[in-house]
Amino acid sequence: MPTTVADQLIAQLIEAGVHRIYGIVGDSLNPIVDAVRRSGGSAKGGIDWIHVRNEEAAAFAAGAEAQLTGELAVCAGSCGPGNLHLINGLFDAHRSGAPVLAIASHIPSTEIGSGYFQETHPDRLFVECSNYRELISTAAQAPRVINAAMRHAVGLGGVAVVTIPGDVAELEVAAKAPSFKLTKRPTIVPDQDDVRALADAIDAAKTVAIFAGAGVEGAHDEVVAFADLLAAPVGHSLRGKQWIQYDNPFDVGMTGLLGYGAAHAGIHDADLVILLGTDFPYEQFLPDAAKVTIAQIDADASHLGRRASVAHPVHGDVLPTIAALTELVSAKKDRKFLDRTVKRHHKLLTSVVGKYADVDTLSPIHPEFAVSVLDELLADDAIVTADTGMGNVWQARYITPNGRRRIFGSYLHGSMANAVPQAIGAQFAYPGRQVATISGDGGLSMLLGELVTVAAYQLPVKIIVFNNSTLGLVKLEMFVDGYPDFGVDVPAVDYAAVANALGIFGQRVDDPQELRGALTAALDHDGPALVDIATDPLAMSLPSAITLDQVKGFSLAMSKVVLNGGVGEAVQLVRSNIRHVPGL
Repeated sequence: MPTTVADQLIAQLIEAGVHRIYGIVGDSLNPIVDAVRRSGGSAKGGIDWIHVRNEEAAAFAAGAEAQLTGELAVCAGSCGPGNLHLINGLFDAHRSGAPVLAIASHIPSTEIGSGYFQETHPDRLFVECSNYRELISTAAQAPRVINAAMRHAVGLGGVAVVTIPGDVAELEVAAKAPSFKLTKRPTIVPDQDDVRALADAIDAAKTVAIFAGAGVEGAHDEVVAFADLLAAPVGHSLRGKQWIQYDNPFDVGMTGLLGYGAAHAGIHDADLVILLGTDFPYEQFLPDAAKVTIAQIDADASHLGRRASVAHPVHGDVLPTIAALTELVSAKKDRKFLDRTVKRHHKLLTSVVGKYADVDTLSPIHPEFAVSVLDELLADDAIVTADTGMGNVWQARYITPNGRRRIFGSYLHGSMANAVPQAIGAQFAYPGRQVATISGDGGLSMLLGELVTVAAYQLPVKIIVFNNSTLGLVKLEMFVDGYPDFGVDVPAVDYAAVANALGIFGQRVDDPQELRGALTAALDHDGPALVDIATDPLAMSLPSAITLDQVKGFSLAMSKVVLNGGVGEAVQLVRSNIRHVPGL
């Protein structure tokens, strides 16, 4: 039986199915960490303590575990600076709807409000990145607050924060903990009148396109069949890619800043566009509602119409909504729009973002070539995390989903340094699966200490570093906004040497002819491995739709570079990226 509040907390977490807590020990957290120790670890039915090097990584790891498993995950930080470090990772988890409980230990309860050493107010600080925050001040209060926090995290999807002063965690148990039994997520069935109105609009439209997001998870076959019925090309967001792109003859790629293929044209040229389970945030890439009729289907009613003017909003899960619509709509006999859009997509894939046979001898190594080789070598059920920036671009365009692979990143919060911490959480959650990162040198270096975590636990994570000694996406953003690049380049670092110094299998690759062998060796290695690939710093991505303002900005930036003596850089930049310009 639990004897202290800390013991009771751990018992409640065990009942909720929690296997581990990510964090860093500290004095105010010691009673809870000791309760973890006395639980015996997961091998004995208890909980493991996973010692990371920065609490931010703890939150990223817990968020990744929660998103991948759908189950509650936990991170913790000691008082003041310790739990403040959690905030960035918790923002990412919360925006992703990951059920995460954050334990924020606190200064002695009698000192709260006195300006004590390391005093902060966690129940105020975490307001924007959580569904629930509460300070536990008595032993009798503790079990109900912990239960409520877990229910908020799981039930609402997101972060809950419990603040526990160290002295309160040591108090004797004063009340029995409520039982914690999980319920399954209910299916949201749409209103029949809303479905009928959308069905009528579909029948009235000559051409229909679908833009699918993460909400199509679990409805792949039904959405593909629906697209066939409507002769509708299917574009997707980054978060929707892994759920709808594979085994889909109607796929036309992705729109947005990371986009490729004919998705942008497809959703702009149709009479009716259905936003299917997506809260795609980039309004500039969505069609003009004055020219294209927009419908939206989403399980979250707050998403309806907040990105574009929606003529036909439907509140419901994708699967039952598609089933209801399928019964009502008539099949489109004219498939010319679909055929034309799919053909254009295949042409763009071949000419713009295909597998480049002519870059396997070029040095510096082209990142497109490197990620294409990686994609070929990855396991069918690999989990692939990517750093925000160019890592997301290469992941979005070149990692091929198949219904078993998972792609992962900081897709909504857009934080740097997420890939390795998220891979840590993924590998702990799925020790038997291959986990690989697409790490930028900028992101890797920001939380470089987590290589120590990987080494300490001998996690078989495969860290693939795209090392161009620059912040590539920021460089591109500067150019398209008319600025010459400044403050984005850093001295070259041999991250393979760093990995080897830590006891991680590391290999540096400068020659593209050695790339396949290096990746194969890393993926086959029984333990953690890092491949440091020297990639072309001037190789950038361009979105599938380029605006006149972007062209003007790029030209202006190039002129500034030339005027400042960078003629060679400007010429090389154009040469490195001419292949990305649609139509060339």
